[in-house]
Amino acid sequence: MNAIVKYGLIGLALAFLVGGYIGYKMWNKPHRDVVDAKADITLEATELFNQYSTDETTANSQYLDKIVQVCGTVAQVSNENDVVTIQLEAGDLLGGVLCELDNLSEHLRTDFQVGEKVCFKGICTGYLTDVVLNRCTEVTK
Repeated sequence: MNAIVKYGLIGLALAFLVGGYIGYKMWNKPHRDVVDAKADITLEATELFNQYSTDETTANSQYLDKIVQVCGTVAQVSNENDVVTIQLEAGDLLGGVLCELDNLSEHLRTDFQVGEKVCFKGICTGYLTDVVLNRCTEVTK
């Protein structure tokens, strides 16, 4: 076997091992701890929704992948496949702020009532018809 092929195969094997190791570490990376983290931004649900519905690009630059604390009134509570989602009113019939509760948290309360005033903090993942916050935990003052 000639030397170029031999060293090429060794290099390819090393690249495969390094890539596999990096992939393994990224796959098993721990989740961000939202419970103990300080919120990057605190605002009302209506304000967050209005900023996204007015200018999504600017809102993404301010809120996307940040820990956002929102306060508002519960409009709807749903529990599908053991994932509790709370929609906060935002003054719009078609949208609001959707808070998906972190089912890994041991501080999880799920008995929210429509009309109740609540505050959540979670990781902002963007805007569909609702502003979506994932891994949310309730903030008690």
